[in-house]
Amino acid sequence: MDTEGTHDARNTHSARIPHPPGPPPGAGGGRPPGAVPIPPKPTTAPGAPESPFMTWLRAPRVLAGPGIWSFEHRVRPKEEPHEIAVPQLIAGAVISFLCAWLLWSLLMNDYLGPYWKWPLEVMLPDSWREGNAGVVSSFVYMALILGVIVTLFGRVGRWPTLVRRLLAPVGRRVWKRLPGWLAPKDPGALPGGALLLRAVAALAVAWLLWEWCTDKTRDSSLLMLQLENLTPPNGDAASYVYYSASYSLIDLVIVVAVLAPFGCWTEVWRRHAPPGWRRKGEAAATDATDAPVLQVDQAEWAELRAAGAGDAAERLAREARAGLMNDVDHARIGRAWESVRVQSSRFPAFVESVQRHGSAACGHPSGARDLPVRTARHDLLTGQVRIGTASDDIRNPYDRRGTGAALDPAVLGTSLLAVGPPGAGKTSRLVRPVLEAMCLQALAGRAAVVSVGAAGDGPAGDDAFDAVVRVGHRESPCDLDLYGGTSDPDEAAAVLAEALVGDVAAAAPGGESRRAATVLGQLLGPFRTAHGRFPGVAELRELLDGAPEAMTALRTALETAEEQGALRELDARERQAARAGDAGTLLADRIALLDRPAFAGFFDPTGQTRQVSLRALDRPLRVRIDLPERGHADASRILARLVLAQFTECAVARADRSVFACLVLDDASHVVTQEALRGLQRLRSANAGVVLTLRALDDVPEPLRGALLGTVGCRMAFAGVTTWDGARFAEVWGKAWVETRDVTDRQIVSDEPFTKLMHSIRRLVTGKDVTAKAVTVRTVERERWSASDLANAVPAGHAVLSVTSVTGETAPPVLVDLRG
Repeated sequence: MDTEGTHDARNTHSARIPHPPGPPPGAGGGRPPGAVPIPPKPTTAPGAPESPFMTWLRAPRVLAGPGIWSFEHRVRPKEEPHEIAVPQLIAGAVISFLCAWLLWSLLMNDYLGPYWKWPLEVMLPDSWREGNAGVVSSFVYMALILGVIVTLFGRVGRWPTLVRRLLAPVGRRVWKRLPGWLAPKDPGALPGGALLLRAVAALAVAWLLWEWCTDKTRDSSLLMLQLENLTPPNGDAASYVYYSASYSLIDLVIVVAVLAPFGCWTEVWRRHAPPGWRRKGEAAATDATDAPVLQVDQAEWAELRAAGAGDAAERLAREARAGLMNDVDHARIGRAWESVRVQSSRFPAFVESVQRHGSAACGHPSGARDLPVRTARHDLLTGQVRIGTASDDIRNPYDRRGTGAALDPAVLGTSLLAVGPPGAGKTSRLVRPVLEAMCLQALAGRAAVVSVGAAGDGPAGDDAFDAVVRVGHRESPCDLDLYGGTSDPDEAAAVLAEALVGDVAAAAPGGESRRAATVLGQLLGPFRTAHGRFPGVAELRELLDGAPEAMTALRTALETAEEQGALRELDARERQAARAGDAGTLLADRIALLDRPAFAGFFDPTGQTRQVSLRALDRPLRVRIDLPERGHADASRILARLVLAQFTECAVARADRSVFACLVLDDASHVVTQEALRGLQRLRSANAGVVLTLRALDDVPEPLRGALLGTVGCRMAFAGVTTWDGARFAEVWGKAWVETRDVTDRQIVSDEPFTKLMHSIRRLVTGKDVTAKAVTVRTVERERWSASDLANAVPAGHAVLSVTSVTGETAPPVLVDLRG
């Protein structure tokens, strides 16, 4: 890794970890040691206001909860607001306006007597009641009375609601058509200084316009003169109020239509107004977003400057502004800086690397700085990948409707199970985005990913991985370590026994895995003692079969080395092999599935091939393992169980767990065992997780289906699941209290002659009996998603997803549209 040791994990330079001979096309790596890399071309033209990277970096991120896409997320209220019909709003507004107009007319014409002017006469001194002071005081008092009337009747008639319902869409369309310098598309993204500057400039322009229009010495007073011509010439206070109100209304329209968008006054009010002065809904929304908003350093690297590396921080900031840095570079350097803060001795090497290579510093071993192709939306600041959008369905919580659905290491650390029939989109709409996210995290030094799937159905290309193992393909550049890189015979025996007979133990519990591990331990330990390595597939098969030549050769080697402990193990194996029902026979039959001509040259323990070992999960590794599913289905299942067992064992045994380890197992049919479930439970505390996909829960043994759904924290049911599988999901998702409305029709029976006549006429005209509706509102406990809903009400391209974070925070199941 070209980091000068700044944040390399321990034991990362092992020969067991193959590296590609060169970076993928367009990766930007592959430079010789010591050479200064050529930075990529800027993505923005010189003089552009801001690079796309800076726009992405400055976007707001609201951490609203697990499974919610935080990038530019807008918080919605918990409960759905009650909306009144537009005709009812119009009728209420008209009636309240007429009432307000009537009251104002009665006051202006003294029909209500002089009592409403009594506060003015009592509070004002005598000197303020005559001359200009009296006119001004009367105008102010009448303006206050008018404001009270407008406020009171406006609330009664819901004028603000009507304006928002009718004029807000028109205003948004006009806003979008305004040029960017006049009305920015996202005022929330403006820095505080620029926002205040625009607001002050708008106020200054408004004041200048007022002075210019009210100056009678200039021809600009034409508007004011026209208003004077329209004003009644009696010169009393009413005419003055009419004149002032008319002129103020026109000035207000000009200010709101032109200057308010330019000054972004609403954004200034939202940021700087006291909480008590805001509207209730606005204050609640602001309070809801204050705490969970992610605070991001705007590519200025303030911590690096504070540590004394101003030159390095300035180069990173300059390249970020010029568009020479991408999101992977930012995340990778941020990860390296985190390791420097843990070990201060790495600080000089980190600074030297940044000064030499800039945004390409602390590079991944492959030299790649991005994936060749991205098919999903990623946000590396939060580690999220967006997989869809919560549908506007009545079964979804109101605050989740229309929000993005995302996955990140915080929820994948509890493991994820996805169930759906073939063609439902598990690979294309779930596995591929998750793999892309994990590969990007690996390039940033934050994750290690292992992808296991059938050959030819890989969700990502070869250039997205550091090592590709094609089991059964003679031209495969890499090999798989059958023993997981361990040197402990007992550990190797337990993992291999789980792979060979784990499905048998799951179908018929009875200690089969334990007996198989004992048999393998009695052979692997003596063989390693004699030869310094574990046996190959063919050698292990001969030992399990009890071949005389193989057993004699092993015994001779142990006697020559005088290993009495190993000889006792070998003697015990020979005695047990003579008993009926020995597990060695089953193990020999299973290992024979791997001792086929197609697998010749694979699983070589002599070190002559480039083997991939999962012991390196403490470093940012990207591995893909292709299984020969079509020609060797049973062998593929054995290998899938082997990789799962090795992953759970190695991920927990890591000394450095700062790197998130993820195993993506596409099609985990006949892979889930009792030991696998125990391993999944231990991954939460080991900063690791597994993604499993199944065509149906029938691919899991009946005793383990409920345990599997209870072990994983994230569950996903795709469209097309059966009612049997839906019942399992409905049971694990539980119930919730909901409010129901029951409407019943009751026939009206009357004894009055006139009423009977009217009911008869109505029945004759409509053909129906006269009824009265009765509405009953109850709170009942119902399933969040029933088995029937999961089987029949989930549209194609959708899935129901529930997530749980490693901290225990849960989210209810949500119907997600995976097509967008």
